[in-house]
Amino acid sequence: MTLRKIKTDFQVFAKPAGNACNLACRYCYYSAKAPAGSGPRMTDEILETYIRQHIQAHPGPMVRFSWHGGEPTLAGLDFFKRAVGFQKKHRPEGILIQNGIQTNGTLLDDAWCAFFKEARFSVGLSLDGPQHLHDQCRLTRSGQGTHSRVMEGLARLKTYQIPHDILCVVHHHNVDHPLEVYGFFKAMGAAYIGFLPVVNASDSVDPEKFGDFLCAVFDEWKAKDIGRIRVQIIEEALATAMDRDHGLCVFRKECGEIPVVEANGDVYPCDHFVRPEFKLGNLNAISLETLMGRDSLRTFGRQKHTGLPHPCKTCEVLTFCNGGCPKDRIRPIPGSKRELNHLCPAYKKFFTHCLPFAEQVQRLWQGRSKNQKTVPPGRNAPCPCGSGKKFKHCCLKK
Repeated sequence: MTLRKIKTDFQVFAKPAGNACNLACRYCYYSAKAPAGSGPRMTDEILETYIRQHIQAHPGPMVRFSWHGGEPTLAGLDFFKRAVGFQKKHRPEGILIQNGIQTNGTLLDDAWCAFFKEARFSVGLSLDGPQHLHDQCRLTRSGQGTHSRVMEGLARLKTYQIPHDILCVVHHHNVDHPLEVYGFFKAMGAAYIGFLPVVNASDSVDPEKFGDFLCAVFDEWKAKDIGRIRVQIIEEALATAMDRDHGLCVFRKECGEIPVVEANGDVYPCDHFVRPEFKLGNLNAISLETLMGRDSLRTFGRQKHTGLPHPCKTCEVLTFCNGGCPKDRIRPIPGSKRELNHLCPAYKKFFTHCLPFAEQVQRLWQGRSKNQKTVPPGRNAPCPCGSGKKFKHCCLKK
């Protein structure tokens, strides 16, 4: 078996409560995907094994743990306290640990937030906009809206000054209201926003409308919010302009760098491919480092690029989206056995729309780089023009 070297930085989605969730969101793709026997919660034995193997496999210096679901808080507060204890137990000197959790926010109380503050967790909060839009899809199991409970959780995160970002699912009900959704997030002080479009066999968001949604958000951001609000997909466009790797996996050239660890220790190459034929192995039998080096994972990752349909290979925005997530390739192409990404019209419209701005940033940076022989600065780094301001407050705005 051929192993591949694990990159300096990698991420794992750990599912401590499997697919268990206290909500019944209408667009949920994960509720039926937990493998049989995964159980209601990851055992302490599997938890410690996973944490130890993750730290051992990661060269550091920052080891990131990402807790997902289902709803990960259903694993219980004591579970995460033990997780932090295991991290401290197995952390080598000089290695830093960072924890992030994605939650629907409905179970966050003072005890949770006090723990997040003490353990320095960052929190991703799922919120689909104002109440009349959010409550169309994000419902309790009895069919009640959850907006007020999520906003209570958000208020606690702010009270405890816990770093957090917003993940907004874009669906049939909010896709026609981009400025209302974005304006709502802006009014509540959101600093970082990600937009996740619904794509499934029966209820996918209209790609043309999603493209219009993204363009409207971009125009508003460019006019008023550069340096104030970070929008994930805009940052992905700028990453391409400044010759950086994509941070969002759906836009990377290859897949397989964000595997999933299920509650029973099973490992899969992706959150969207938790199926028996894609199972890499189990942590109780094979180490995470070995599983991530398997040829099967490498082959899975390469298929994203090698399986691109012809329209993608000749597209002017290919370097921006790289064909999108393979699970979204469900749009038939006449005369071809391969399928196009359902979101192709959206990505093409958005990246083409923001291309002039991205190219302006690219020209600006290339000129600065040529003169100063340095690498592109981060948004919070000093601007290379010498103004003394941060890059995001200076030349990035031009």
